[in-house]
Amino acid sequence: MRIPYAPKTPQKETDAPIYSRILARRSPRPLIPLDLALLHNPAIADGYSSLMGAIRTQSSFPLALAELAICYVAVLNGAVYEWTAHAPIALKAGARRSVLESVLERSWRWKRSGASVASEAEQGSEGGGGKEGLLVSDDEELVLEFTEQSTENVKVEEGLMERLKARWTDQQVMELVITVGGYNMVSRFLVALDVTESNGGRMEMPAE
Repeated sequence: MRIPYAPKTPQKETDAPIYSRILARRSPRPLIPLDLALLHNPAIADGYSSLMGAIRTQSSFPLALAELAICYVAVLNGAVYEWTAHAPIALKAGARRSVLESVLERSWRWKRSGASVASEAEQGSEGGGGKEGLLVSDDEELVLEFTEQSTENVKVEEGLMERLKARWTDQQVMELVITVGGYNMVSRFLVALDVTESNGGRMEMPAE
């Protein structure tokens, strides 16, 4: 990393509860390199952990789609560590391997337009599951298009926002927006400090 990692144990008694909260969120894992980068300022690390923990565990937005968005943020920003951490989670959440691979290759638009897409019923009510060979679904296309516009342009086209609002509740639209925004923050932090010394590494699909 471009600066040293912070100590794995609190250096002040007043920081001990913060370390404990972050460890509780990571359990059964120990503190990860991202935590140790943030813990140069325990108060910021604490706020980060609270926000990202809520995004990850308290959202009603379909998890497979949220993780697909996170993975696409990683690809767009070249955040190897973020991709490596979240690609397996996306698959476990129900994202289809073929779609995740198209995100990695940035070929999902071609897969969207190259042939007809199966109905939502065939792909599962969450928009992430379904038969492996199918192309990108309507829900996946919406999420990936939003992720790309928000990440690369910041501004999101009004027509796309209207489509999102027609598909999901106001709360879920907000949850998608904060997920993409939050993980853009994460990826920029990871890449700027080269957390885990991953910059320039190869993004690969998880092993089957």
